[in-house]
Amino acid sequence: MADAVLQLEGVEKRFGALEVLRGIDLDIAKGEVVCVLGPSGSGKSTLLRCINLLEPPNGGRILLEGNEITAGRGKNPLGVDYVRRRVGMVFQQFNLFPHKSAMENVALAQQTVLGRGQKEAREKAAGLLERVGLGDKLNEYPDRLSGGQQQRVAIARALAMDPHVMLFDEVTSALDPELIKEVLDVMRELADEGMTMIVVTHEMGFARDVGDRVVFMDQGVVVEQGPARQVIENPKEERTKRFLGLVLEH
Repeated sequence: MADAVLQLEGVEKRFGALEVLRGIDLDIAKGEVVCVLGPSGSGKSTLLRCINLLEPPNGGRILLEGNEITAGRGKNPLGVDYVRRRVGMVFQQFNLFPHKSAMENVALAQQTVLGRGQKEAREKAAGLLERVGLGDKLNEYPDRLSGGQQQRVAIARALAMDPHVMLFDEVTSALDPELIKEVLDVMRELADEGMTMIVVTHEMGFARDVGDRVVFMDQGVVVEQGPARQVIENPKEERTKRFLGLVLEH
């Protein structure tokens, strides 16, 4: 893919004898929203963690904007900071610092990784918290925020690094149902603005309506991929059909 922001070529990941990723090939275009579906244990979260080098792959290559980030098997000659500056990640758990306000949580990495001054970092944090609907919560601590609000702070924190790619790892699965929409709405806005996104999710409506492409994984391989609506409404592979049959019943 000529305009690929991210290219995965034969990516493998093992934990001891357990093969979690078994030769993943995947290209992600600039501005594309790719939703990754699959049962628990299929390798979805490990895939994201390999992309941002939280887990160095055991085999294959990953290229970010044409630069290989997996050379040297985790020694990464470009430096992990190269990846952290370009790839934002939002986790299932919010991972906010409990002793810091929403503003401080969003400003901190800007200062430590990007070297921004405190004033610039706080101005950027305030703007991003306003953008995710939390302009009135700048000085609140995480324990005073709902789960959905904490997750929106986590999204603002990732965006503060001006990423070129955003990874979302089942970011709504720890939330109460009534809080899920407020997080998905922020993600929809990012997609509308042209952010390149890889989203591991069980939210089928979001995947169908917002995703450009769906990738279905099982047992560490890509079983099926294609246009989001086509894969969800008319999957070709039996394994995909079984999985979607179970998920869409609920």
